[in-house]
Amino acid sequence: MSMLEIRKFEIDGVLEIRPRRFADERGFFSEVWRQDHLTEAGIDALFVQDNHSFSNKRGVLRGLHFQVPPAAQDKLVRVSRGAVFDVAVDIRQGSPTFGRWVGATLSAAEWNQLFVPKGFAHGFVTLEDETEVLYKCTAAFAPEYEGSVRFDDPAIGIAWPLAVESLILSEKDRSAPLLSAVTTGF
Repeated sequence: MSMLEIRKFEIDGVLEIRPRRFADERGFFSEVWRQDHLTEAGIDALFVQDNHSFSNKRGVLRGLHFQVPPAAQDKLVRVSRGAVFDVAVDIRQGSPTFGRWVGATLSAAEWNQLFVPKGFAHGFVTLEDETEVLYKCTAAFAPEYEGSVRFDDPAIGIAWPLAVESLILSEKDRSAPLLSAVTTGF
């Protein structure tokens, strides 16, 4: 029996992962990340950095962020408290799915994760107050290689589940460029 349930999306490389939980009257136990299980699932990623994000309000949007080579990152994203709508946008120039996006609701209740490979911009919006997101990265944060794409780029057309005018963003994310103005390096 596999320790991970894997769901593929219509864009190659992005995966939803559900680790098994073992529950009893005390609560539960779960291996949320284990290298050999990910390798068996076809994910060949060596994680070097863990990030933890806390958002106090529903409607906080973070993204769409990426790092270009040589600091490009694969990410494994999960929610330990609350819920988010998590998005990956294909920014691989020349890809047949360039500019397309996929999204999944990640939550502590569902215990699911999203694997976002290199060549994708990543972002999420919180669906509940006091949401905590944890994610592993295959490269350390390197601001000189950081890029972003505007969350409401009409050419991408992300269907955020909350009204765009109600979203809470940093100035950096609000003023990010459109994908057509970005050189992604992929």
